[in-house]
Amino acid sequence: MAVPPDLLPGTLDLLVLRILASDAMHGYGIAQRLRAVSKDVLQVGESSLYPALQRLLLDGYVDAEWSTSENNRRARYYTITKAGRRQLAAERREFEDLVNAIRLVLRDA
Repeated sequence: MAVPPDLLPGTLDLLVLRILASDAMHGYGIAQRLRAVSKDVLQVGESSLYPALQRLLLDGYVDAEWSTSENNRRARYYTITKAGRRQLAAERREFEDLVNAIRLVLRDA
């Protein structure tokens, strides 16, 4: 099951930062980790993931470095920065507020 396209734009940066808060990873690893943690519900394609990573790089929320992957291929590894950790905390609070508001509407509607 793929994620509806309209859900991803508002949450993809948050999800990527959360995945990178645990460990440095290359793009494919990020996508696989997201899929595994969500029990195959959240599946992000390259056409969404790499522009998000580029945006996070430009914003200073992640750093990137070329290295050799576990299968001996050249890969770009991403790490979260201090600014990225602050952004993750802020986005997480905003997202939790939104989810709580939606729960209120669903309960009372």
